[in-house]
Amino acid sequence: MKNKLTQFLKIFLPLLIGVVFIYLSLKDTTLQDRATIYAAIKNADYSFVLLSLALGLFSHLSRAYRWNFMLNPMGYKPRLINNVLAIFITYIANLGVPRSGEFFRATVMKTYENIPFEKSFGTVIAERLVDMLMLFLVIGIALLLQFDFIVNFLKEQSFNPSLAVVCVLVFAVVFWISIKMLKKSKSIFAQKIIHLINGLTEGILTLVKMPKKWAYLFHTFLIWGLYILMFYIIKFSIPETVDLPFEALLIGFLVGAISISATNGGIGIYPFSVSLVLISYGISKESSLAFGWIMWSAQTVMVILFGSLSFLALPLVNRKK
Repeated sequence: MKNKLTQFLKIFLPLLIGVVFIYLSLKDTTLQDRATIYAAIKNADYSFVLLSLALGLFSHLSRAYRWNFMLNPMGYKPRLINNVLAIFITYIANLGVPRSGEFFRATVMKTYENIPFEKSFGTVIAERLVDMLMLFLVIGIALLLQFDFIVNFLKEQSFNPSLAVVCVLVFAVVFWISIKMLKKSKSIFAQKIIHLINGLTEGILTLVKMPKKWAYLFHTFLIWGLYILMFYIIKFSIPETVDLPFEALLIGFLVGAISISATNGGIGIYPFSVSLVLISYGISKESSLAFGWIMWSAQTVMVILFGSLSFLALPLVNRKK
């Protein structure tokens, strides 16, 4: 009963949060405002949306290629096609249950490339750590470009940095104590957890041991450069956002990226969060919401399409195994 409740909350709580933010996006709009939002989305220049999608697709291919830089030093040489399919499955799974995609990704490699789950999963965790560092780097660049704006924006949203730091420290201490207790335990369950952690550690340490560090770094910057560019390109699809400066869109990109983790793929909260930033730069609520929904919808459709095809393609491309 408890497990069923946990699974229910994992799936439907993020969806509920998304519905709440959809409501917040529309609650202060009139029928005319909603008609304006719909018209902005309908009349957008979708050639730029397609270009954005192409950049997004290329970033996923680069991520798949980069993955082998971590897997190869451990003695595994998976086919690039399996890397690509596993990554698209990751994204579509995260639309259903946030953060479940990472487990699916490692499971795919265990099933089709015979890579131990804990080692493959360790490289995925390492990749997420790199992504977090890149996110902090982009935040640092945004702070240099728009420090006053960001501080004022966070104050308006009642953000408490002290609370965030305390939460991170508490989590780190609890995690450290838990590991110590598991290592001292003689139970079979504890030993399995330690074995899993050792495999994860080996996967994470490939970041240090990999021979092609510069190639990995190149693809890392390429991936994040494409992320930012695919967001930036969307501004040309709506007349009112064409003249937005790069700094404004960089902050919008950051807020959107952070919001994605709050719900299933950012449903509801992504357009709402992005619109708050664009409104602060003088864009109307209607156009800012249209921007957010176009960006989110285009990427979500791509993930659903390629993710679904990946589930079908995996057994076909590996039928001889």
